[in-house]
Amino acid sequence: MAEDLELQQRRLKLKKVLTEVSAMRGMGTELVSVIIPPDKMISDVRHHLTQEAGQAANIKSKSTKKHVTDAIESAISTLNRYKNPGELGIALFVGHVITGNNKTRLISTVIDNPPEAFPSFRYRCDSSFELSQLEEMLIDRTAYGLFVIDRSEAAYGLASGKRLHCQEHITSLVPSKHGRGGQSAQRFERLIEEAAHKFFKKSTERACAYWLPMIQDLKGIIIGGPGATKDFVIRNDYFHHEIKKLIREPFFDVGYSNESGLRELIQRAGGLMDQIELDVERKIVDIFLREVMQPHPKATYGESMIRSALEQGAVETLLLSEAITKRRVHWSCKSCKNTWVSTQNRTSEIPLCTNCKSEEVFEMSDKTVDLIDELSILAERTSSKVRLISLDTEEGATLDAAFGGIAAILRYAWS
Repeated sequence: MAEDLELQQRRLKLKKVLTEVSAMRGMGTELVSVIIPPDKMISDVRHHLTQEAGQAANIKSKSTKKHVTDAIESAISTLNRYKNPGELGIALFVGHVITGNNKTRLISTVIDNPPEAFPSFRYRCDSSFELSQLEEMLIDRTAYGLFVIDRSEAAYGLASGKRLHCQEHITSLVPSKHGRGGQSAQRFERLIEEAAHKFFKKSTERACAYWLPMIQDLKGIIIGGPGATKDFVIRNDYFHHEIKKLIREPFFDVGYSNESGLRELIQRAGGLMDQIELDVERKIVDIFLREVMQPHPKATYGESMIRSALEQGAVETLLLSEAITKRRVHWSCKSCKNTWVSTQNRTSEIPLCTNCKSEEVFEMSDKTVDLIDELSILAERTSSKVRLISLDTEEGATLDAAFGGIAAILRYAWS
C-alpha cells in the first residue's frame, strides 16, 4: 500500500477515534489518559501507573475510587501486551464513561499506530480525556489564506489539506445608492466612502489578525470577489505588510463574498494552490460524475459492483468517502459451525446464521476489519489507486449521499 495512502488512513482512523472519545464523559475525575512517546520505557509507565493506583486509595468517594482503580488496572493490563511503544508511541484512554440514566461502562481505547510520533509522556485523570497531542496531529501544516470582498460583505478563512474553514463572514453598512442632489450629493458620497473605508479596514485587520499567528505555515493568500473592490483593497495597502508579501496574483472574480465565495475561490484558484488536496479531490470526483453519465461508462459504484470490478482488475482509481463507518465482519455459528462474512454498521443487529438460521451467532472480532481498509487492500492487489474523499466539497458530499461513498473510475468500460 502506498505510503501516502497509509498515512491518510491512519489520520482518518485517528479522526474517527477522536470524534468518539472526545464526546465521552465520566461522573467525576475517573477517566485515565496515558500517552507514551517512543523513547519512554513501558516498564517505567507501568511503575508510574502502579504508584497512581496506590494514590487512588486515598480518594474519599467509594465509587470514584473503584472506577479510577479499575481504569488504572485496565491500562496496566493493556500495556502488558506491549514490549515497547514502537516507533510512534502508544495512547490509552480508559475509564467508566456515562451511558445515560446515571449508568457507566468501562471502555478502553488504544491508539498504537498514530500518523505522527507522540512528542511527550502524559498521564491525566479527569472527567474527560486528554486529547491535545492527538488533535495537533490532524492539523495540516500546508495552508492557504482565503479572502473575498465587495462593498457589502466579506469573508476570510483557510484552505488546509482537504479542509475549508470559513473563519468569519462580515457584512457592511455601506449604502449602495443615494438620491440626494445638489450640494448634499458630495457630502453623501464622502460619507459612503468613509463607511467603505472603515469596512475595508475592519475586514482586512480581522483577517490579518487571524493569519499572522500561523504565518510560518501559510503558502500564500488568495484574493477574490465579484467586482473591482478586491483590486482597490490591495492597491491601497489595507493588508498588514507581512501578509501582503504572501498575496498571490492573479485575483479571482467570484460570484459571492461569503462562504460560497470561498468555495468558488478554491475552484478558480486550483492552479495556484498546488499543495491543496481539496482541489485535486474535487477534480477527481468530477471525472467520476461525468464518466458515470456516459452510455458506456468507465465508472461504477456500490459495494457489490466495486468488489466485482476489483476482482477483475478493472479499477483504475477507487474512491472511498471518509464518511464510511461500515466494517467487514466475520461471523461464526455456534450450532452448525458455519462461517461467513458481511458488511455491517457498528450498530447493526447480529444476523441469523446464513445456513441454519440460528441466533447462536458470534463475531470473530480478530478478523473484523474496517471496510475502507479491506477495499484498499483489494485495490492494492491489482495496482489500483485509492483516494479517500472528504465531505468538505460539494462533490465529496454528493459521492457519499448519492453513491454510498464507494465508487471507482475504471480502466475500461465494464458491466
